[in-house]
Amino acid sequence: MGAPDTLRATLEAQRGHMFCWVPVCLAVGVGLYFSLPQEPTPGALMGCGAAGAGLLAAALMARRGAPRVIVGVAVALLGLALAGGRAYWVSEPVLGFRYYGPVEGRIVAIDRSASDAMRLTLDRVTLFNVPPDETPARVRISLHGKMAGTAPIPGLVVMATAHLSPPGGPVEPGGFDFQRHAWFQRLGAVGYTRVPLMALAPSELGPSAFRTRMALSRHVQGLLPGEAGAFAAAIMTGDRAGMSQDTLRALRVSNLAHLLAISGLHMGLLAGFVFALIRVALAAVPWVSLRLPAKKIAAGAALGVAAFYLALSGGNVSTERAFVMVAVVLFAVMLDRRALSLRAVALAAIIVLVLRPEALLGPGFQMSFAATTALIAVFAWVRDRKVWLGPRWLRPVAAVFISSLVAGLATAPFAAAHFNQIAHYGLIANLLSVPLMGVLVMPAAVLSVCLMPLKLDWIALWVMGQGLDWILGVAHGVAGLEGARGLVVAPGPWVLPLVAAGGLFLVLWHGRSRCLGLAPLCLGFLLWSWAERPDVLISEDGKLVGVMTPKGRALSKERGAGFVALNWLENDGDMADQNTASVRWAQRPVPGPGALSVIALGGKREMRAFAGCGAGDLVVMPYEPETPLGDGCWALTPKVLRKSGAVALYLREGGPPEMITARQISGTRLWNTRMRRRFQ
Repeated sequence: MGAPDTLRATLEAQRGHMFCWVPVCLAVGVGLYFSLPQEPTPGALMGCGAAGAGLLAAALMARRGAPRVIVGVAVALLGLALAGGRAYWVSEPVLGFRYYGPVEGRIVAIDRSASDAMRLTLDRVTLFNVPPDETPARVRISLHGKMAGTAPIPGLVVMATAHLSPPGGPVEPGGFDFQRHAWFQRLGAVGYTRVPLMALAPSELGPSAFRTRMALSRHVQGLLPGEAGAFAAAIMTGDRAGMSQDTLRALRVSNLAHLLAISGLHMGLLAGFVFALIRVALAAVPWVSLRLPAKKIAAGAALGVAAFYLALSGGNVSTERAFVMVAVVLFAVMLDRRALSLRAVALAAIIVLVLRPEALLGPGFQMSFAATTALIAVFAWVRDRKVWLGPRWLRPVAAVFISSLVAGLATAPFAAAHFNQIAHYGLIANLLSVPLMGVLVMPAAVLSVCLMPLKLDWIALWVMGQGLDWILGVAHGVAGLEGARGLVVAPGPWVLPLVAAGGLFLVLWHGRSRCLGLAPLCLGFLLWSWAERPDVLISEDGKLVGVMTPKGRALSKERGAGFVALNWLENDGDMADQNTASVRWAQRPVPGPGALSVIALGGKREMRAFAGCGAGDLVVMPYEPETPLGDGCWALTPKVLRKSGAVALYLREGGPPEMITARQISGTRLWNTRMRRRFQ
């Protein structure tokens, strides 16, 4: 058989399995949009959408079947158009300058920052002396000083004197782009206040889901105090404000943080418990079970409970994604189709990408679908090959072990890439915690809600608390083990696409040629092992500089810019804290003749005392210089950094430094130029 015949036979073997590639092609189009260096015009996006729709319609109407490549290209073009349309759809004003003054708005979200400060998101925003059409739709302020312990009322209209600034760009070229994230959240400014909030009007939300959610959270934490109560409130309502940073850190290090987020596990456990409970209850009544479709009724009831859970938990991206996946499974049950299949996962991915294309870039989407796809593929293989899992009493234990192992391996590359962290004992922690979550914690949560009208929910919450105390004990115990947490270097831009492409080809392709997926998979990990970190990093405001030394990155400040410092060190795979890294600054080797010498000026006093610089010197200034610096001096001032964003320098032997800026990587896009058009 020749090569053309072999190729034809290989493609023919994929017949009936190509639907699973639709979300992959859609994701390619979405990823292409976000990787463009220039924002496409609305006309160009409409052209892509029209071309994609035309190609897809022509392919579907072709009598003998159109080439599958044409269908893939059409879906990719539609993905690009959907992502661009979504970016224009959420367009809102972005603050273009630093603002200090009165801020008025309605509280629509309450959470905590990485520094453990209470944080409020306000809509219906009013800023002093800022026109309404230039005022952000939403702002987020952290409460410091006297306001640190405040527990605001959801929906309350408040006013405070606050510092606001535009959302910041990536902390380094190619890093996480908070400007892009804030754009899709319609968040036009972030800041803080140190003065008390002034209530201007009572809550306007009425019996809304947000107010109900916060009331339920306070009720749960009142009956179940401590970390267990905060954990219970988080998994029942999505309110994490009561969780301490130590507990959050322990959950992350032990790879149990997914138990805190309302995701597919929680939705699946809740819907599965309600489905089983109602089906057993209906089966217990023979007259009903013989006359009514008990299985479909149970699926419909579970879907309703899952929808209520979605509304109660705030409906964030991860919860919406989990609900879509659960809904697809339950609809399949009601339509007498196989519930757990790769087609169901593909349909859920299509729905999520159509509704929120930006979710593709988030770790939640990537890890959730990676775990689900891998689990279904592995258990389908176990079923088809009739793999023996031991005696009947041992099979549930084997299933839990396989689930934890497969999900951990599938999500590990994405977790390491996004969080620079590997939980070495995550499998042990999950084996000790996940079963308890399914058989005790989530059923007790459902029972507590049912008992609330009778004021007996404290019984179920007590039971729930016992399970959560065990999980928290496991988290702290595992996190305290030596070597529990490992840091890895941030990967390059091609690593995750190659790893994802290889993994998807291994799972979705049929036949022996699926082994070709190992090539991009191995190439991705090889490129990761060769990842090169910048020799010099400069923050976008010029207030922090990091220089790589033999001992690790040396930082120019021991305090301030903590978020930037933490990200730099984690991306280096360095476990040192900012204080330790700042000690390296004074101990860094003196550059040799002709080498780049980095000078970081910390404030106005240092700038006034600065005597000047010469050729080969790089001076980073947090303020504009008042006098000329002289010839041969390379200076990065706030004016330069505002245009470039964060800067990375790579020092080459015998050549000039290679400079890469955040703007070069992120391009000229809606989320980083809208403020320039409005205010400059």
